[in-house]
Amino acid sequence: MIVDLDSFNRTFVNGIPIKEKLLDEGDRIEIGNVILLFLISNEIDHSESLVGFDDSLSVTESAVRLQRDKAVYLNPEIVPTLNPSKQVLQDLNALLKISNTINAINDSLKLQNELLRNISEALPATRIAILLIEDQSNEIISKCTWTIDENRSKKITISRTVVNQVMDEGVSLLCQDIKTEERISHAESLIASQIISILCVPITAFDKTLGVIYAETDGTLAFEESNLQFLTAVAAITAVALLNVQRLQQLECNNQILNEQINLQHTMIGENQRMREIYRLISRVAPTDSTVLILGESGTGKELAARAIHQNSTRAGKPFLAINCAVLTDTLLESELFGHERGAFTGAVSLKHGKLELANGSTLFLDEVGELPLIVQAKLLRVLQEREFERVGGNKSIKVDVRIVAATNRNLQQEVREGRFRQDLYYRLNIIAFEMPPLRERKSDIPLLSSYFIAKHSERCKRRVKSVSPEAQELLKNYYWSGNVRELENVIERAVVLGQTEIILSEDLPENILEATYMNGSNNTQTNLGGLYTALKQEKKRLISEALEMNNGNHSGAAKLLGIHTNNLYRLIRDLDIKIGKV
Repeated sequence: MIVDLDSFNRTFVNGIPIKEKLLDEGDRIEIGNVILLFLISNEIDHSESLVGFDDSLSVTESAVRLQRDKAVYLNPEIVPTLNPSKQVLQDLNALLKISNTINAINDSLKLQNELLRNISEALPATRIAILLIEDQSNEIISKCTWTIDENRSKKITISRTVVNQVMDEGVSLLCQDIKTEERISHAESLIASQIISILCVPITAFDKTLGVIYAETDGTLAFEESNLQFLTAVAAITAVALLNVQRLQQLECNNQILNEQINLQHTMIGENQRMREIYRLISRVAPTDSTVLILGESGTGKELAARAIHQNSTRAGKPFLAINCAVLTDTLLESELFGHERGAFTGAVSLKHGKLELANGSTLFLDEVGELPLIVQAKLLRVLQEREFERVGGNKSIKVDVRIVAATNRNLQQEVREGRFRQDLYYRLNIIAFEMPPLRERKSDIPLLSSYFIAKHSERCKRRVKSVSPEAQELLKNYYWSGNVRELENVIERAVVLGQTEIILSEDLPENILEATYMNGSNNTQTNLGGLYTALKQEKKRLISEALEMNNGNHSGAAKLLGIHTNNLYRLIRDLDIKIGKV
C-alpha cells in the first residue's frame, strides 16, 4: 500500500496522482525525481514444504571444517579404509557426469533434481536436500529433496544451526558421528530418524552464497572426509550454473510482467476496477483499425478514452481530429464533416476540406454521434463501408484511410427502434463498444480526481491549495454527480477560486451539494451535517437579508458590510434564494 500524506508535489503511480493505492505487479511509482518499479517476487508456500528445521541442533569444535579453495585436491591418505584410486575414479566420474549435465538445463527445479540424483549415486546418503536462499533477506526460497527410499513426501529434518553456520561462514561442515556431538546428541528429531552423520556445504558463486547442499545418513556407514571433499567440489562446479539459471528465470519473469503490464498512454484518472477494465480494453483495441463506439453519460470522459485509443495506435503520429455532432446545424455539420466545393451553397466562396479528408491516415472522433441527422448518417455509412465520400456540391469520390471513433450518451438501440438512427449504421459503429462508468459508480476515484483537479486549477489560479478536508471529502463522496467528472471538476475549480485556506472546506462547496447530502440522510454523518447545514443556511440568509435591507437593496454596499466580494454575494443570493426583507 502506498499513501500520499498530502504532499504538495503529490505521488504518482503509472503517471496518475494518488492519495492511497494498493500496488499491483509492475506499477511505476514517481516520487519527485525518483522513479520506482514495484515487483513482487515469486513466493513459495512453506506450509507444505518437505523440509523442516530442528533448532536444537548445533555443531561443536570436533566437526571437520573445509575451506572451499582447499577442496580441489583429494588426498588418498584421508580414506584409509578404501582403495584410493577407486574412490578417486568414482568421484571424478560423478563430477564429470554432473558437469556435462548442468550445462544442458535452464530450469532451476530440473537442475536441482538432476544434481540430487547424481549426488545420491556417489554419496552413502539416506536423504539429501538443496536449499536456495533469497539474496537480500537470506530467506529460503526453494527446497528440493531426495530420499533413498524415493518417498518424496517424507519430511527431512534439518539442523537450522548447521545451515546458518555454513551460510554465514561459507565453510563446509561434516559431523561424522552425531552421538559424539554432546550439543545435538539428545535432539529428539535426530534420535527418531536414527541419523548417524551430517554433511552440509555452501553453494557459492562470485562471493555470493546461493544456498547449501545438505546430506544425512542413518545407516551404519558414516560420511567420511572424502565425501566432504566431493560434495564441496560439486557445489563449486554447479554454483555458477544455478546462478545463471536463477538470473535467466528472473529475466523471463520480468519480461512476462512487462508484457502483461498495461502499457497505456492516457490522461484518464482512476484506479477503480471499472476503469482498470477500460484501460485493459483500450490497450487491446488501440493497435487495431476497428471502429469503436464509446457509450456513457455526459462528463464521463468519453473523449479522453477516444484520445487514448488514438495515442496508443499506429496513427498516433498524426493529429487527432474531433467534431461535436450536437452543436452544428445540419448544413454546417455536413460541410464540416465532408467539406464542400466552391459555390455549393450560399456563402461557399471557396473549396473547404472536411474533417474526414483532413483525418486521412489518422483518427476522427465523432462526439454525440446519436445527434446526426439521417441524411448525414447515410453518407457516413458509405464512408464506413467503402472508405470514400464526396464533398458537398461535388461529384468526385475521395478515398480516405480514416479510423472512426464515435461516442454518444443516447441509447442507440432505442433510437433505432424509434426510427431516429439507421440500423445499418448502428451495426457498423458497434463493432467494438464499451461504456464509460458514471462517477457515482466509481466513487472511490473521487479523492484521486479531486487531487488532480486541485493541482490543475491551483496552478492556473496561482493559489496554493493542498487537499480536501475529510468532511468535504465525505460530502463529495455522497453526492449523486449527475454531471459526472465534468461536474466534479467545476466544483473543485470553484472551491479553489473562492476558498480562503490551503484546504477545501465544506463551506467552500456549492449549496446544492450540502443540500443534497442533507436531503439524502443516508447515514449518521449526513444527518449530523444536515442539522449543522440547516442552521448555517438560515443564519447566512438572515445576515445577507439584513445587510441588503440596511443598504436599500444595494449589492455593493451589502457586500462591503458583510466583508465579501460582490460576486460572492450574488452567488449566495442565488444559491440561498434570498428575497429582500425575507429570511
